[in-house]
Amino acid sequence: MEKITLDAGFDSFDEQWAPRLAATPNDHEVKLARIEGAFVWHSHPDSDELFLVHEGTVTVELRGHDDVTLSAGELFVVPAGVEHRPVADEEAKILLFEAEDTRNTGDTGGERTQTGTPTLAVGAEGGGASDTE
Repeated sequence: MEKITLDAGFDSFDEQWAPRLAATPNDHEVKLARIEGAFVWHSHPDSDELFLVHEGTVTVELRGHDDVTLSAGELFVVPAGVEHRPVADEEAKILLFEAEDTRNTGDTGGERTQTGTPTLAVGAEGGGASDTE
């Protein structure tokens, strides 16, 4: 049992659209991600996806529904099967809560598909984080 400091976790990597695994409660994963620009349209047919904004502003565009704009401290759940794409005009730091082994590009695939999610390793003092494979 180790704690993770979110700021240290985000400071441990610079890559955008490349989530890092922070925790695995039961059969779900909590991932930290830096994002900027627009991601690909995709859906997760069998799983909801929760977006929680830590820093910045993110718009979750939803096919056939009104877009949802989130600021720091706000969250939104995209229901299973709803086609969506997150968009950030400037870099934002987000947490993703999703079923274990959820593919980042859902049923779309493509060049942005992440194979394997690097894990944040908590430092010896419990407050820092570093990248590990």
